[in-house]
Amino acid sequence: MTSKLFSAAIVGLEAEPIEVEVDIGRGLPAFNIVGLPDEAIKESKERVRAALKNSDHILPASRITVNLAPADLKKEGPAYDLPIALGILIADQKIPNPPVGGREKSLFVGELSLDGRLRPIKGVLSIALLAKKRCFQNLYLPADNLLEAQVVGGLKIYPVTTIKDLIFHLKGEKQLKIAVGQKNSFIPKRIEYEFDFADIKGQEQAKRALEIAAAGGHNVLLTGPPGAGKTLLARSFPSILPAMIEEEVLEVTKIYSVAGLLPTKEQLVLERPFRSPHHTASYVALVGGGNVPKPGEVTLAHKGVLFLDELPEFPRSVLEALRQPLEDQHITISRAAGSLHLPAQFILIAARNPCPCGYFNDPVKPCTCAPSQILRYQKKISGPLLDRIDLHIEVPPVKYEKLRQEQLAEESKEVRKRVEKARQIQLERFDKTKTNSQMSNKELKEHCRLDEQAENLIKEAMIKFGLSARAYSRLLKIARTIADLEGITSISSAHVAEAIQYRFPAQTFLV
Repeated sequence: MTSKLFSAAIVGLEAEPIEVEVDIGRGLPAFNIVGLPDEAIKESKERVRAALKNSDHILPASRITVNLAPADLKKEGPAYDLPIALGILIADQKIPNPPVGGREKSLFVGELSLDGRLRPIKGVLSIALLAKKRCFQNLYLPADNLLEAQVVGGLKIYPVTTIKDLIFHLKGEKQLKIAVGQKNSFIPKRIEYEFDFADIKGQEQAKRALEIAAAGGHNVLLTGPPGAGKTLLARSFPSILPAMIEEEVLEVTKIYSVAGLLPTKEQLVLERPFRSPHHTASYVALVGGGNVPKPGEVTLAHKGVLFLDELPEFPRSVLEALRQPLEDQHITISRAAGSLHLPAQFILIAARNPCPCGYFNDPVKPCTCAPSQILRYQKKISGPLLDRIDLHIEVPPVKYEKLRQEQLAEESKEVRKRVEKARQIQLERFDKTKTNSQMSNKELKEHCRLDEQAENLIKEAMIKFGLSARAYSRLLKIARTIADLEGITSISSAHVAEAIQYRFPAQTFLV
């Protein structure tokens, strides 16, 4: 006897339908799984055997063959445990085909524990979206994944606690409760941030630059001695970003679902991501990849912040891998079997010391580094990468008087109000969720027109600093954001001058 059920495989961030075919034939007892399974799927033989035994069902002493089709698509993970176990029972005529629409209208996913309970799996949101797209009516999944699947409307979702409950359901002896997927009205949750701009003493110029970065989606490089507050500034940055809209929330939630990082008992990821990988992170950890490509830190930071502390300590090959996602806002992972495109629209906040000891150009502490050491340290970050960072900010040491000042600085919520107003201007300008940093050349010409004085100023900067075409366009985008923060339509020379000031302070660090 043979049977066929449907399951799903995660490819990148999307789900693909998988046919789980089971054949029980004559021959010596054996249990084989074919169709490019990984080790986790191969080991499912023992999980299925034990789960069925502890659910009062013994595997038939026959030759069992399980095929996962299409056979040329590599599969991974334990989500096939449930359909494999059910397929064996159906082929052995222990239970009938799934009722209510038949097997062609039902999709099964879930990992089995040895006692027959179902454990949660990754990527359920993508699987639920696939079920709706391919017109599956019923989705059977672990009960712990229910909240995640309910985000997708128009599905009959059956949360399963144990395979024994599902067997009774399919036999018609005891029905499982149906949880209908329903897309509720989206209400942003108020987020309490651990770090706030009000707690940062001094650093007014750096905070102003971060406000511009938040308003226009610009990348930032913070340079200063140890203890000046670079990390605190970066960690406070999410508190001034606007809340995500519904479309962004679903995008981020899908990424974290596939990565297995969705918070327990949370239906959606409502807070913008803040990723801070250690400088020992590998190339694959940062940009994604592997034998079965998975999202890296640049994708996990999508719609949020990627913070790289101690930037020169990262391997150069790892940093150079950032060049494409910074420019294209997606990452392309190419393998012999094909290419995979993953989103990577993030704001980069990078921090570095000016030299190995950290005190080059410090007004108080002398630098102990040789000129060759300083030059070698600074050259760890290539020119093309620096060219893709919009705002280069010096973070000087904070004076004692500022540290002892009792008056709090401006709170993040006040800064966020200005940022949200600037983002609203951009939303109306582009008629979609797009920031100034994402403007095309055509949009740049349309929205960044300069008067004669501003034109002369930026021309002088190009000659003096030897600007590239990319740096020129990024200067215009920064100036556009500064004007948006002031609610002004035209870009003046004052806006251009401030943009130039933020773009080139790092020039002073060259030996």
